Amino acid sequence: MTTGSVREVFATFLKLGMTSFGGPIAHVGFFHRELVERRQWITENQYAQLLGLCQFLPGPASSQLGFALGLLRAGWAGAAAAFLAFTLPSALLLFGFASLLPQMSGPTGTAAIHGLKLVALSVVAHGVMTMARQLCTDARRAGIATAAAAIILISGHAWVQLLAVVLGGTAGYFLCQDAKSASGGELSLPHGPRTGWVLLTTFLLLLLGLPLLTNVSSVFALFEAFYRAGALVFGGGHVVLPLLQESVVASGWVSADDFLAGYGAAQAVPGPMFSLAAYLGARIPDVGGGLTGASLALTAIFLPGFLLLAGILPLWRVLARHPAAARAIAGVNAAVVGLLGAALYDPVWTSAVFEPTDVAIALVGFTMVSAWRLSVIYVVAWCVLASILRALLI
Repeated sequence: MTTGSVREVFATFLKLGMTSFGGPIAHVGFFHRELVERRQWITENQYAQLLGLCQFLPGPASSQLGFALGLLRAGWAGAAAAFLAFTLPSALLLFGFASLLPQMSGPTGTAAIHGLKLVALSVVAHGVMTMARQLCTDARRAGIATAAAAIILISGHAWVQLLAVVLGGTAGYFLCQDAKSASGGELSLPHGPRTGWVLLTTFLLLLLGLPLLTNVSSVFALFEAFYRAGALVFGGGHVVLPLLQESVVASGWVSADDFLAGYGAAQAVPGPMFSLAAYLGARIPDVGGGLTGASLALTAIFLPGFLLLAGILPLWRVLARHPAAARAIAGVNAAVVGLLGAALYDPVWTSAVFEPTDVAIALVGFTMVSAWRLSVIYVVAWCVLASILRALLI
């Protein structure tokens, strides 16, 4: 794995932050397309390891994955650049988007948003196909992937994704006897286990200590509420909404109507769902609202997931060197393919496909990505324009 520059990481993730529509599962497909296939920053094995860890840990999975990719590419500054660049577009849009939301409720705006969902379908389908080809190389791995997808689809609960990853690793330990540590599979990190333990301790101290400071200042109260939401949520994205609603609506900081308006706006912008914190922080008058509140809320909700991931990574690297771990990793990789396959159906397919023309538009987008190797920007343009044109003609 070659080392890149912070500028390269920032520019790459800024592009992703402006084009990655469709939620965390779609982001995984966008990252895979841009960073594994096109730029070859890391190997399929490394990508699957990172994805498995991010699904296993609480926090915003796609943002944690982007943070880790920046960390591996350009160190700590690269991790910060990846986070800022990927989050900034959606945070800025949500910061000022609520007043524009009614204008997106007309036929053209609705069609444009639907076109973005078809972009996600095209990209995720390509990502699943590519990862299945690389990581499910025999019947046992394919069986693990199929079982993981079936478990997730039948259950319908976000926490089952974690169970599927654990079961996949267990099955891999017993079934993937031929698995070996792949060349280029070890993660190259700028820090070791000692720093990892410091980061994990910091995570725990903040989680336990911030509640003791909520009466000291409204700043601590806001930071604690968003930190707790980011630290205790599994499944990312939409799963954090009940925690946020309890923190900001039940407390009287934000009205229920304003909260729902922000949630609606978050559906229409690229990037992480956790960027909704920028909108909510800006609406909280106790800390002055505006840029101060938005910045505090954004920092607090993303920080715990990054502390956890950065703390676990060097410990995982040590564990992955053991021969038995290679078999478990093979099972985890296969389970991740199953997880993405399940997500390709629900929520990506179920929220995007309502009639045959939706399939046709997405199929062209899939061809643009997989066969023609075009940038995702062209896929976005095609799906959105095709969706709007169809709405105008009907």
